[in-house]
Amino acid sequence: MPVIPKILIFAGSLRTGAFSVRTADAAMKELALQGAEVTRISLGDYALPIMDQDLEKEKGVPENAQKLARQIAAHDGFLIASPEYNASIPPLVKNTIDWVSRVRRDGGRPFKPFDGKIAAICSSSDGNFAGVRGLYHLRAVLMACQVEVITPQCSVARASEAFDEDGQFKEERLRHQMETVCRTLIERAAMMSTRIEP
Repeated sequence: MPVIPKILIFAGSLRTGAFSVRTADAAMKELALQGAEVTRISLGDYALPIMDQDLEKEKGVPENAQKLARQIAAHDGFLIASPEYNASIPPLVKNTIDWVSRVRRDGGRPFKPFDGKIAAICSSSDGNFAGVRGLYHLRAVLMACQVEVITPQCSVARASEAFDEDGQFKEERLRHQMETVCRTLIERAAMMSTRIEP
């Protein structure tokens, strides 16, 4: 039987009305439409301190990082919808990735949650650059964590005007971009599935 891929989605912002949240909503709908099993989470439910190796040495990896690592491991792939801060990765996203990358064990067994995972990345901004500059850095960071990041990506410019009342993209170009991102993520995640069932 073909694998029905499980995809985890989160936005890189906690701000009310954030464009990245709306972009994540659009991705969630498209992934479900294409047949994926989708889990949507908020990073606000996995609050983490600033990455600090002294803190890690004293108290270990925070439990929320362990919980998020298990979520990632239980899915075939994940999609991050990220804003751009100063032409780079938002601190919330970078800090989350850094902590999860420190997870080495779960219980008594070796555990590397990012190994073998497939990711898609999307961005949004109210400017003309669409947050795309931050995706170059996000792609590099994920690849350093041994995540395979698919080539297609969706970047939403002038995001305050990009969505209709139903949360769909107004432009056909953006709809096509998101369809391609989701299709590629599903196909690759199904092919490379390494998920660890809880």
